[in-house]
Amino acid sequence: MPITLKSEAELDVMREAGRIVGQTLAHIREMVRPGLNLLEIEAFVTEEFRRRGAVETFRGYDPAGKPPYPSNICASVNDELVHGIPRDRLLRDGDIVTFDLGATYKGFVGDSAITVPVGEVGDEARRLLEVTEGALQAGIEAMGTGTHLNDVSAAIEDAIPSGYAIVREYTGHGVGRAMHEEPQVPNYRRRFRGPPLKPGLVLALEPMVNLGSRHTRELEDRWTVATEDGSLCCHFEHTIAIRKGGRPDVLTLP
Repeated sequence: MPITLKSEAELDVMREAGRIVGQTLAHIREMVRPGLNLLEIEAFVTEEFRRRGAVETFRGYDPAGKPPYPSNICASVNDELVHGIPRDRLLRDGDIVTFDLGATYKGFVGDSAITVPVGEVGDEARRLLEVTEGALQAGIEAMGTGTHLNDVSAAIEDAIPSGYAIVREYTGHGVGRAMHEEPQVPNYRRRFRGPPLKPGLVLALEPMVNLGSRHTRELEDRWTVATEDGSLCCHFEHTIAIRKGGRPDVLTLP
């Protein structure tokens, strides 16, 4: 599949999709507390998207070989890395929880994720969040006209200190009218430079970092992905466009 470049008008629509996602996640961050039921988040997102005229991107998503995703948000707790299905579960003091959210607005997708501490978390968990969010920022800063895709991947890898494991089974990706478009964006450098970054390219960067082994396993619900060794893990994501002049523009900020 070829890489699709968006016009400035299309990027403006994507900015609104991204703003809906960013503002919804910002509100979710404020909601997080010990005792919060994940189903409260599910209900909030459903109502917020309805109010703002957005379509749930995740619900019903059915890539080959998987059942349709049943929720409008992914909520992954502690050793759950991605694609956690919200259920009747209360958050506890010391948990960390990743919320991954997609919204479609006027045919275009915004996609973002945050990992949030619940109450008081340990130093190890807090540092994991700092490292992963810092890697996302390093990848964003490496985007721009004249660079290549592998420059972004290398910047993400270089921002993750020794002692942390970079997940390799899941990557960032292009975004547009579909949630997953070309190109894939690994969180580690490869041997080839990859395509050059051009105005109109939109990427979702999403470093995923484990405290233990980099290996993961899929749970029985066929969606939730957890660390193989039960270690804590973290995931941050933004949708970023390259605008005219070559500057990166984060579309999913609140």
